[in-house]
Amino acid sequence: MKRLHLPGPASCGAAVLVLFAVLPLVANPYFLFIGNQLCIYVILSVGLNLLVGYAGQLAFAQAALFGIGAYAAGLAQVRLGLPLIVAIPGGLVVATVIGLAMALPALRLSGHYLALATLAFAQFTNWVFQHWDSVTFGGGGFRVPPPPRPAFLSAGLQSYYIAFVCAALVTLAASRLVCSRIGRAMIAVRDGEVAAESLGVHLLGTKSIAFGLSAACAGIAGGLQTLMLGFVSPESFDLTQMVLQQAMIVVGGLGSIAGSVIGAAVLMGLQEGLRAFQSAQEIAFGGLLLGVVVLAPGGIAGFMARRAAGWREQYLWGRKPPLPANPAP
Repeated sequence: MKRLHLPGPASCGAAVLVLFAVLPLVANPYFLFIGNQLCIYVILSVGLNLLVGYAGQLAFAQAALFGIGAYAAGLAQVRLGLPLIVAIPGGLVVATVIGLAMALPALRLSGHYLALATLAFAQFTNWVFQHWDSVTFGGGGFRVPPPPRPAFLSAGLQSYYIAFVCAALVTLAASRLVCSRIGRAMIAVRDGEVAAESLGVHLLGTKSIAFGLSAACAGIAGGLQTLMLGFVSPESFDLTQMVLQQAMIVVGGLGSIAGSVIGAAVLMGLQEGLRAFQSAQEIAFGGLLLGVVVLAPGGIAGFMARRAAGWREQYLWGRKPPLPANPAP
């Protein structure tokens, strides 16, 4: 099949950065809110793809860690009176520590067993959010005081630009990471743990890094969610949130940073475009997932990689992967 000459992920990413940088100049508050939420989902999707797509650890705890980051950042401000600049990093640290702790059972569990264990953890975490009233304020949630801001910035603009900068830095750092020795070790673990260990890859260290990075992304996203909404409640981090995040990396492409961004944008656009039609939203959501699984198993990024040389995944900076002699159709 003839390959197309299309702009690569780097060029498309630069265009997206420019678009999002100027979005507040032309967008109304609603579209600014959507852009803010998209930046948060990009962070979540990139972190989850590092764990599932690159390290091959089928885990379902990202939504719970997202909630832990949000609750930690919110409670630090409400209960302890800490400023936002301290609360958000605090949420990141709490989520990362818990994510690192989850790497220990991952050494003994894999596949469906790890998925079920992390799913149980996610359900238990949501139960704690809803019933530990003395700490989390229970199922009703709680409000977070607005942080101080410059006079020339509205609350929406401040939240948007913080989320935008964080999303850009996380995406860039992740794209660099997968081309590093750590990234290649994660891919080796995904492709075969026994073979990776025989080549000198430290399984516990590599899995800990993957779980820690994924949890750190969830912690950052949780703090940003708290900043954007000014409110924290347990229903924002339930099974629906978990399914949505998993669908983003499947639709965009497992094992692809560009796919993480694409999947977040596609699912977010579908969700918002059909918000007024709940039944149609569910049908379109299911149809999209089914179509990707059947017609493009590698996701949108994988589909692009088969048809445009610039979209092939690269694991070494400065070296382009060789093209196959007879590319499969």
